Amino acid sequence: METVAIVGVGLIGGSFGLALKKAGFAGKILGVSAPGTLEKALERGAIDQGLPLEQALQHADLVYLSQPISRILETLASIEPWLRPGSLVTDAGSTKAKIVGQAQRSIHQAQFLGGHPLAGKERRGVQEADPDLFLGRTYVLTPGDPSELETAPACEFIQWVKAIGAVPLSLSPQEHDRIVSLTSHLPQLLASALASTLAGRLGPAEHLQVAGPGLRDTIRLASSPYDIWGDILKTNTCEIEAALAAYVAKLEDLRAHLCSERMRQEFQIANEFASRLKQQHTCESTAQVRSTPSLEESTG
Repeated sequence: METVAIVGVGLIGGSFGLALKKAGFAGKILGVSAPGTLEKALERGAIDQGLPLEQALQHADLVYLSQPISRILETLASIEPWLRPGSLVTDAGSTKAKIVGQAQRSIHQAQFLGGHPLAGKERRGVQEADPDLFLGRTYVLTPGDPSELETAPACEFIQWVKAIGAVPLSLSPQEHDRIVSLTSHLPQLLASALASTLAGRLGPAEHLQVAGPGLRDTIRLASSPYDIWGDILKTNTCEIEAALAAYVAKLEDLRAHLCSERMRQEFQIANEFASRLKQQHTCESTAQVRSTPSLEESTG
């Protein structure tokens, strides 16, 4: 892999470029974005050169699509004529089934391998890019068929995923979307719903003085922008509806047993799950403070 084209040089794309360089990538990194973004990306050192999409694709061994989901779908539908035969196209979209499906319909002379790095920040843009963003983070790969992970381009890409400190995990596109509907999309909607409910029921501003850190922690996700989440809701609707239905049923069950001994069992289950999640977070945090492995170390 000698040339990488990052299409969408924002937080994720910029961080990927910086992470590659920190891990020892000696090739050329091309950027495709708006002129102002490319200027900032060049200043940060996330890319080596900015080019129009068609020109960048013609040079790239790896095409990394880190745009919003709707833009990824549009890009996949149009880039086939400019792709180098034998190159690898991947993406960083947070839903996968529709993206993988579009790639299977549109990409033929290159290989597509869906991806979702579970990394990010509350602030967006290449100015927030961080070479350590992926350290210790799960990097989900979603091949249409498991054999797609065994091609030479895919193996090399997986080596670089490890080299930037991420932890590859293979899931089918459908299983990925089912899981993230529970672990990511449902929490977002719960936070938004809670904040929206309280906004309509709390009175004067001094009422907010009665809110402690627990509420602030619970509704932190409510600050997320709809321009990102609109695409997620539209491309994972069925799984999100199922997750919401399960949660609504749980709320109804809790309401029916508020004053019964049954609530003790529910708290016990919740406590145990929270402990497991905290333990997992601790393991990820420990991994993040380690130095990024070189490509040689990541491949053994």
